[in-house]
Formats: sequence, C-alpha cells, structure tokens
Amino acid sequence: MLTMEQLRVEASEDNIDTVVLAFTDMQGRLQGKRLSAEFFLEEVAEHYSEGCNYLLAVDVDMNTVDGYAMSSWERGYGDFSMVPDFATMRRIPWLEGTALVLCDVAWNDGTPVRPSPRQVLKAQVERARALGYEAMFGSELEFFLIKQTYAEAHAQHYRDLTPSVPYILDYHILATSYDEPFIRSVRNNMQAAGMRVETSKGEAWPGQQELNFRYSDAVTMADNHVIYKNGIKEMAQQSGQSVTFMAKPDHTWIGSSCHIHSSLWGDGNALFSGESPLFKHYLAGLISCADEFAVFLAPNINSYKRYAAGSWAPTTLAWGYDNRTCGFRVVGHGKALRVECRIPGADANPYLAFAALLAAGLHGIEHQLELPPVFTGNAYESDVKRFPHTLNEAIHALEHGKVARSAFGDDVVDHYLNYARTEQQLFDKVVTCYERERFFERG
Repeated sequence: MLTMEQLRVEASEDNIDTVVLAFTDMQGRLQGKRLSAEFFLEEVAEHYSEGCNYLLAVDVDMNTVDGYAMSSWERGYGDFSMVPDFATMRRIPWLEGTALVLCDVAWNDGTPVRPSPRQVLKAQVERARALGYEAMFGSELEFFLIKQTYAEAHAQHYRDLTPSVPYILDYHILATSYDEPFIRSVRNNMQAAGMRVETSKGEAWPGQQELNFRYSDAVTMADNHVIYKNGIKEMAQQSGQSVTFMAKPDHTWIGSSCHIHSSLWGDGNALFSGESPLFKHYLAGLISCADEFAVFLAPNINSYKRYAAGSWAPTTLAWGYDNRTCGFRVVGHGKALRVECRIPGADANPYLAFAALLAAGLHGIEHQLELPPVFTGNAYESDVKRFPHTLNEAIHALEHGKVARSAFGDDVVDHYLNYARTEQQLFDKVVTCYERERFFERG
C-alpha cells in the first residue's frame, strides 16, 4: 500500500508517473481516469476530480438507459465528484509506473451518491457497527483461462474458445503446472499490490481456475475483489490470453461461482463461535431473504444459467454442515465458524452481494428469526424452497419484498430494479443462436 508521502517520493523519483482514479459501477467494473502523478498530487488529492453521473446509469455496453432518478437526459447528465479513499492507494505492479486509488462518488454538496455500490455496502457496514458488529467477508472467485486473446475471442463471437487445459483440472497439480507461469505472476502481482494471497487451484472444468485471498472487513474485501478482477484481465491481455468471469460461459461448461464467506465479530471476538444464537439468527436471515435479494446476488440473465442439479451451483435455500449441495454451507469451527453462501456467480458485484447478505443477516438478528432444521443429503432432490430460477423471478421478488427497501432505501432499490428490468427487456428482444440452430430449417 502507498501513503501520500510515499507517492510524492515515488513521483519525484519518476518511479510512479500515473495514478488511476477509479470507482466501481453497477456491473462491478472499475470506471475512472488516468492522471499524471504530479497533477494528482497538486490538485486532485485535495480538490477531487469529476466523472459523468451516467456511469451509474448505463448498461454493460455503455448505452444510456431511461428510468434512473439520479441520471437522465432531463437532468442533463451532469457530474459527480470522485473522492479518493487514500487507504486504498497502492502500486499496480503489472502496469509500469502506475498507482491506483479507489474512490467514493459524491454529489457537488458532498453528500454520497447512495446507489453507488460501494456506498450501498458501506451503509450496511455502518448499520452493523451501530449494533456492535464488525462484518468480516471472504470471496472465492472462479474464472476460466482461455488461450485466445480478447480480440480473438471477439472475432470468434466468443464461440469455440479453447480452455487453457483441455480436461478437468480440479486440484490437479500437473495440469495447473501448465498454467503456473501465468497464475504465479497473478499471485505475486496481487501480493505486491497489497492483497494477501492464500491459494490458487484448478477448478471443476477444463481451464477453470480459482485464486483466494485472506478474509477481511467487508469493504476492504470488496475493494480487493474488484482490483483483482480488473487486474487479472489486464495481465491475461498482456500474456496473450483472456479470462472470463461469466457465471456460465457456455451451456456445455460448468459455471463459475463467487462463494462468499461471512461472519460477525465484536471487540476482537468471533461472535459465531459455538453456533451462538446470533449465528443462528444471522443464517436464518440469509435463508429468509435470499430470494428478495436475488437481483443483488445474481444480477444478469446469464447468472441463472448456473443453477442446475448436480452442477456444484445450488438450486435451493437449504443449509447444511459442509454440504456443497446446499445454498448455505456452514464451515469452520471455533473462531473460524462462518457461513458460505454458494449462490452468487463470478459475475456478481461484490459490494452489492456483500451488502445484500449483510442486510439479510442483520434482518434475521433484529427480528430473531428461527433457523430452519439443518439439511442432510442431496439438496438438489429436496423440496426445500428454491432460489429464483430466472432474472424475471428475482425482479418479482424484489418488487414485492419489504426487507430490501427497509435496509437499502427506496432510491437504491428502485435504481437496481431499473437495472434488472432493463437487462431482462434487452434480452427479451434478442434472437439467440439457440433459436436459429433449432428452428431455421426445422421450425
């Protein structure tokens, strides 16, 4: 990590000449500017910089979208301020002479832009702290390593892509050795960028990988998540490859998950130890509210293609001890006891997913919800309540729920409902390859 004084020294010695100023958009991507280090130090560090507020009101293609209260043609698509969080400042080792600082976005009067993903999470963290809890999170993020570059994949319409290894490499040391030059550089670069790397391993499909970091407080973990996700794409491009964090890149492949571990601490103590009443209420809240918060856990049409029986992705809201067929898996013991939510895919925005889980858990605590019986066996074949099967179902659950509005506020919920409805409407207009291949001749 970098202090301002260290940045001044590095800039004066021409070791750092560029500062990336960035915040996270609705899709979980970094948006922002590259600044000369000198300009950043002389002007932006104190007076901030600006970005167009349409950046929190566009689709993935950067097209403007109607229906957002905070940003529109009628409002003139003005600016908001990008306010550096200097605690996030670090060198980016894979980009020459570059430092990065993450930002919060604020209106001109200094008030936060509440639908900003980082603000949504920070609001829930503050809510937890007001109750005496510190939210600790860890995310396990899977991805596919592909031999084609992004340009080559685009030219192929993202079809017939070649995984880095042609067979399942789950825990496979020999197979992961083939990818080790790249994965090792990712581990080392992330460590040098201030993140505590724990492990990397092969996953459950050809070319599928996972890299894990040390758990942290919720906001720091989400910050690390988005920096890693952006950085590994940059490194893949530099190495003549590509990676994808799509939840389900191909219907014949297994999906990529973002398993999220969470627990609450207070005064340096792990408050879930011994399966405390707090733990049970928290887990009960996750189970009770998961369908209502589905838009924040699984935000895209493609997110829902993961949920299939026997796929390692859950279909139910069952909970169990070390049971990977359940939506919620209880793991660890003593101070390490925690809940693993297996629902989100690798496409989830970590700020919004963490915020949703924390809000649901706090709801369970505040209302002292009763934990359903533990599930044993194959949850895929059970009659336990299902997680929404489509984005349409998720939209319906959020529209008719009350917990999310109470936790996030109407402005935030309406903002993300508009996002989800737009994604659904855009998809509904598209003629897919599936339709052409099935019906062009035989329909």
